[in-house]
Amino acid sequence: MSTTDSRDLDLLAQLARARGEIASQIGRRIVGQHAVVDNMIAAILAGGHVLLVGVPGLAKTLLIQTIAQALDMEFSRIQFTPDLMPSDITGTELLEEDHGTGRRAFVFAKGPVFGNIVLADEINRAPPKTQAALLQAMQERTVTVSGKTYTLPNPFFVLATQNPIEQEGTYHLPEAQLDRFMFELRIGYPTMEEEEAIVATTTGVAGGEITPVMSADQLREMMALVRRLPAPPSLVRYAVGLARATRPKEPEASPAVRKYVAFGAGPRAGQNLVLAAKARAAMDGRSVPDLEDVDAVAFSVLRHRVVLNFQAEAEGVGIETILALGGRGRLLGLLEAR
Repeated sequence: MSTTDSRDLDLLAQLARARGEIASQIGRRIVGQHAVVDNMIAAILAGGHVLLVGVPGLAKTLLIQTIAQALDMEFSRIQFTPDLMPSDITGTELLEEDHGTGRRAFVFAKGPVFGNIVLADEINRAPPKTQAALLQAMQERTVTVSGKTYTLPNPFFVLATQNPIEQEGTYHLPEAQLDRFMFELRIGYPTMEEEEAIVATTTGVAGGEITPVMSADQLREMMALVRRLPAPPSLVRYAVGLARATRPKEPEASPAVRKYVAFGAGPRAGQNLVLAAKARAAMDGRSVPDLEDVDAVAFSVLRHRVVLNFQAEAEGVGIETILALGGRGRLLGLLEAR
């Protein structure tokens, strides 16, 4: 972007202000979790989907609902269950009769996926056939029913939640579906002070009304702005190097990656690293992303795209250990010395 492009510079300043206002609105209901909120806003600005992982009771669903209200988006919620069918998500054709003419015709009734922000609650509770119904929607922004293709609203985001501790009655998300999420974000337990604030605010008089900060049209404009930001060749090289370093057969891989990783991240990881870095820069009002922006999103982009082998499982080696960042363009495992 040229430094003389005053329109884009004005938009950057507006976005930086809006980011603070959105965070302030979310803070009226959500205590703490500032890094998670920032990353979710960055993913939305970059046009990406988010998988939110955390134990029950950490306000994952409330956070997504609040973001939808702060952005003034059309919100849909899908509660995933083992008996959920694909048509329950995408919609179905219904036979309707025209009372004036008596003629009957099939009319498409849109499912809950036709929203700007779609909450896929406990996504791993649905069987694979139903999970697969989201694949086309997440990637193509369309759904096909009875041979007809319908375009989803723009913007369109899937923000999914997953419970990591309950495995009974759940179905593992396939790698093909995981790869369609820009980020996997982990929500941890609050601090003592945060938990006291949560208990105090949620056991009193209900409040916390959310004032919309940004409309759909404004968000589309900001998303286009993020795409226009330039990515320096050094940043692209760095992002690609990080993705390649997760692949055990690449020369960039560390000994720990070669030892413990079965499959590394694909090219979509590099794309998401660059897009997310641009979004973070735009949120700060900066016109050019830097390497620190890539580092800030690397764990969230890479951790669900790396598949560990049996040896890693047997030795109790986790993704976070192997993806310990160090140096430029490399992933250094903490256990390399073994």
